[in-house]
Amino acid sequence: MQMMLDALWRALADCLRVRVIAWSLFPLLLVAVMATLFGVWGWDASVSAVQSWLERASWLQWLWGWMGASTASASVVAAAVMVVLMVSPVMVMLALAVVSVVMTPKMVELVAARRFEHLQRKHGAGWVSSVLWALGATAVALVALLLSMPLWLLPPLVLVLPPLIWGWLTYRLMTFDALAEHASKAERQAILQTHRYRLILMGVVCGYIGAAPSMVWASGVVFAAAFWLLIPLAVWIYALVLAFSSLWFAHYALAALYSLRAAQGAAGTQQSPVVHSAPPML
Repeated sequence: MQMMLDALWRALADCLRVRVIAWSLFPLLLVAVMATLFGVWGWDASVSAVQSWLERASWLQWLWGWMGASTASASVVAAAVMVVLMVSPVMVMLALAVVSVVMTPKMVELVAARRFEHLQRKHGAGWVSSVLWALGATAVALVALLLSMPLWLLPPLVLVLPPLIWGWLTYRLMTFDALAEHASKAERQAILQTHRYRLILMGVVCGYIGAAPSMVWASGVVFAAAFWLLIPLAVWIYALVLAFSSLWFAHYALAALYSLRAAQGAAGTQQSPVVHSAPPML
């Protein structure tokens, strides 16, 4: 837990650096392009399809009648909100996969240069491995997202399932890329196994933080007058969340690798025990 909290405050501090803010513009641009393309070619058709489905649900018609709202107006608003809530996580995960390949290595390099300059690089995974890992993990997360969508109609689950799926994806992508350059394959597997639950917890936290842009996005749909202000704000928050996630996992994973090697050197063995020693506090 001490390592996790230490990595947390260091990641927050690094998010204020000019280089990190500049790098966060890349996913900002990527999500903006995806949102624009969807808005031009997919928004009307998607809202119409969801609205048609909602209007065929007799229980929803009863609910809107009981609330005193007209079926047409209520279905339009509900359909728009549902489309936003369905499309935003997909954009988030696709951009996260791209960021893990493009942006995360830069964050890892920043952390390594500042804290772990003398940590040996064993090059356990290359660029191709990173891409394949990202594609595989993203595919699994997308399938889980699609299969879980019917459960989103239950109010408690819509607040639990998407962040859990994002958290799992964040944990898989960020940990792999944080260790790709410095750790060997055996070291990476040892850290993934030994620190699995802490890494998953970090991923879930990032998943809940990553849900904030979707809420802002949904607000922009509901409050049409503020649409052009809230949507860019959501994209910017999302970009900063991605930068923070990359830095948090980089600080933690490299600290775990440093501690692992220190323990191996002290024991004179190639095994990978659970360790809690602290890395250099630079």
